[in-house]
Amino acid sequence: QVQFAESGGGLVQPGGSLSLSCVASGFTFSNYAMTWHRLAPGKEREFVATITNTASSTLYAEPVKGRFTISRDNAKSTLYLQMNSLRLEDTGVYYCSAGFTTNYFSLWGQGTQVTVAS
Repeated sequence: QVQFAESGGGLVQPGGSLSLSCVASGFTFSNYAMTWHRLAPGKEREFVATITNTASSTLYAEPVKGRFTISRDNAKSTLYLQMNSLRLEDTGVYYCSAGFTTNYFSLWGQGTQVTVAS
């Protein structure tokens, strides 16, 4: 069945960096665009970044533009999110999904917690 396993989160100071990974299984990874979302305390889950299946195009939410980079390795069925210059407001649980800005399979993994605090 379709599964997503996110990892790489942690506690980091403002201005720091983290690199997230999402290993996908149960579907042909290379056929799907992939997306990162995040769920911040007291807020609804929001779009962070998306990448097409061939990595030819990416799209970022305004708050993370210029700081986050989404990438993928189709041979490893793995999605990545490099997060630099982290801010307090980047705190949240980060999830990946299949689909271009969407959650095509309507399924979430356990997510990975990112906490930015001084």
